[in-house]
Amino acid sequence: MQSTWLERLERKIGRFSIPNLMNLILVGMAVVFVSDLFLSVQYDGVTLSQYLYFDRSAIFHGEVWRILSFLFIPMDSSPLWILFSMYFYWLIGSGLERQWGSFRFNVFYFCGVIGTILSGLITGYVGNTYLNFSLFLAFALLYPDFQIMLFFILPVKMKWLAWLDVAFLLIEFIMSSWSGRLSILFAFANILLFFGKDFWQFFQNQYRRYQYRKKMK
Repeated sequence: MQSTWLERLERKIGRFSIPNLMNLILVGMAVVFVSDLFLSVQYDGVTLSQYLYFDRSAIFHGEVWRILSFLFIPMDSSPLWILFSMYFYWLIGSGLERQWGSFRFNVFYFCGVIGTILSGLITGYVGNTYLNFSLFLAFALLYPDFQIMLFFILPVKMKWLAWLDVAFLLIEFIMSSWSGRLSILFAFANILLFFGKDFWQFFQNQYRRYQYRKKMK
């Protein structure tokens, strides 16, 4: 992981970091989820979420809160699944912040946010799905052998879930329109920023091993 520029940045503005950032995001999601359940019943399908989605046209017409409010859109509409998802991302967010510290986790998250916003301004619409996936991939890269109880029943290591995630993203990238591909690339800019050097060294090592095996044969 790149560290020199982060260390310099942290010395200058580290005091402005937001501690327990993921907890704040998840509390916001919980509030929106409960509000959606209540409003949809009381007001015939009207939800809070419909006023929070990222919509470039609405933003340009004065609804500027949508630039950030999409971060609080719940990850699912099922009460059982939302509980599992929130627990899962609480685990990931707290683990990343514990490993990196509040400031570096803030930088990672908001780099993903900025990339997502930029893709939304270009394409017109974007969600928080790929941004959340980037958190999961970062956790899996740091803790590949960390084991979770999938659906609170099945023990699975993070690295196997990560491979499934990568396969899903590749399929999404291939099947999506150019706007969908742009959303994926921009949302994962934080992964390249933090782990790009590690990826490069890995591929270099693999290439050296290939060359060595080829020479020995």
